Amino acid sequence: MSLFGTNNEERTDLTKEESRYVRRRSRNLLGALLIPLRLRLWVAVALILFSTVLRVAGPALVALGIDWALPRAIETDYLPLWTIVLAYLGAAGAAAVTVYFFLILTAKIAQAMLFDLRNRMFVHTQKLSVEFHERYTAGRVIARQTSDLETISELLSGGLSELVVGLIFMVFTAIALLVLDPISFLILLVALIPLAILTRWFQVNTNRGFRAQRVASSTLIQNFVETMTGVRAVKAFRKEKRNEKHFGGLVEVYRKLNARLIQLFGIFDPGLILIGNVTVAAILLVGGIRVLDGALGIGVLTAAILYARQFFGPMEQIAMFYNSYQSASSALEKISGVLEEEPSVPEATNPVNLENIKGGLKFADVAFQYSTGDVVLKPFSLDIPGGQTIALVGTTGAGKSTLAKLVSRFYDPSQGSVKLDGYDLRNISNSDLRREVVMVTQEAYLFTGSVAENIQLGKPGASIEEIVKAATAVGAHEFILDLPNGYDTDVNKRGGRVSSGQRQLISFARAFLANPAVLILDEATSSLDIPSEAMVQLGLKTLLKGRTAIIIAHRLSTVSIADRVLVMEHGAIIEDGSPEQLIASGGKFSKLYKAWRDSLV
Repeated sequence: MSLFGTNNEERTDLTKEESRYVRRRSRNLLGALLIPLRLRLWVAVALILFSTVLRVAGPALVALGIDWALPRAIETDYLPLWTIVLAYLGAAGAAAVTVYFFLILTAKIAQAMLFDLRNRMFVHTQKLSVEFHERYTAGRVIARQTSDLETISELLSGGLSELVVGLIFMVFTAIALLVLDPISFLILLVALIPLAILTRWFQVNTNRGFRAQRVASSTLIQNFVETMTGVRAVKAFRKEKRNEKHFGGLVEVYRKLNARLIQLFGIFDPGLILIGNVTVAAILLVGGIRVLDGALGIGVLTAAILYARQFFGPMEQIAMFYNSYQSASSALEKISGVLEEEPSVPEATNPVNLENIKGGLKFADVAFQYSTGDVVLKPFSLDIPGGQTIALVGTTGAGKSTLAKLVSRFYDPSQGSVKLDGYDLRNISNSDLRREVVMVTQEAYLFTGSVAENIQLGKPGASIEEIVKAATAVGAHEFILDLPNGYDTDVNKRGGRVSSGQRQLISFARAFLANPAVLILDEATSSLDIPSEAMVQLGLKTLLKGRTAIIIAHRLSTVSIADRVLVMEHGAIIEDGSPEQLIASGGKFSKLYKAWRDSLV
């Protein structure tokens, strides 16, 4: 979990302590990205320092040419003038070549950092526990991987190099002016006071503005993704107009935030120009008086004016790129927040070696509640012998799926332990647990690729014979052969689309091919029609033989293949026995069974 919680990157009212922590976290992430590239960075620094020295030398050469070379040229000694001209051109040419190599190198550094950051995001979000993905919406995750990374990309691809070049150039220019004419430097130093005030005002206001803008942008993306993901529900309930109004409101909020930022730039940029022009005018006035008194050469005054103009030139560029900087800084804060998240279900530090797993499960004084404090499972103990088929029955919210998720170790119990053949699940490696415990959910998600490749996920490297055998066992073989390219049909291309029931059968085949010790079916038959369900149940009777199975289903027809039924209510197991025993007992399950039988009449 993040120190200050995941939702802080969506807030605009962070405390000072939180703001300092978030900035430090972002700097640490940036440092981690730069460390592998430090050699290239040092080369880039050397290049930019060398090119800046050459660029700053220009006005000094102009001063030398006017005050020293021109008087000698008037006396027909042209060598000094040609020397200055050639030196000026040589410095300009060398600076241009150096800047070229600097920009190429910084572009490569930027791309390497982006690759590293994008890869870190993908790998890390995959490692995070189910709890994170259930509270951190898909729209927000997509926003981190798309708009936030693109914002950082824009900054690294050009803005950051321009910012660094501009700042170094300003420092070198000020030093050159100090060496050339201390009085003009003092005038420039005085001008820094209103410049600092203006810059600080701009920084504080834009920092707030860009944080709010990023939140609004993330909300827009999240709303768009959720609307498109649930477009069938939108169509079914005629939510188009309501969605249009809501999305329009979000767009209006985003527009107002952008308008406010544009207004800030509209004040800052002209303010820079005004301060720069006043400074140049002051240097010209004071320097002109000194030239008339003979205390200052015309060439030095010219160079001082050029230095003053050069000093404020990058400030306008910095103002232009400050937009990208603030936006990228806010994006980096959000990404660093995600990367700071720790799995709530950590990998075992010293995993045990699993051998001859039979699938026996034991819940010892287990209870579970979410981080929000909601109690889902009250303390209970339960033994499930290896090879037994258990059916979990109960109303929605009774805790059936949560119990199954504890077996899959999507969550760890808040108290007690869950053991597989005597091994605490917390001491089993994730790879071993995923091999021995497989869950099939009602979503039946299929990945891009062929039908055969989707089934093969259950056992990477499985032969086509094994794939066909698994599909046949669950009743999927016939409809797969009817697809345009049979097992080679791409499930995401036109002509290869399959129904929800067919997707479920493919996911069954995938699970059965995995041959786990424990198989969990969480509402897995909800998408099947009655003939398909009957066919799957025939396959289940064969494939679940000798295997521990936990079946969660609202359809009581599925319960008929179970050896044992657990009835759950409000997070507690209220009945436990064989289907026949519970039907005869006249309890909760008996009433549910009677209601189901009456519905079939």
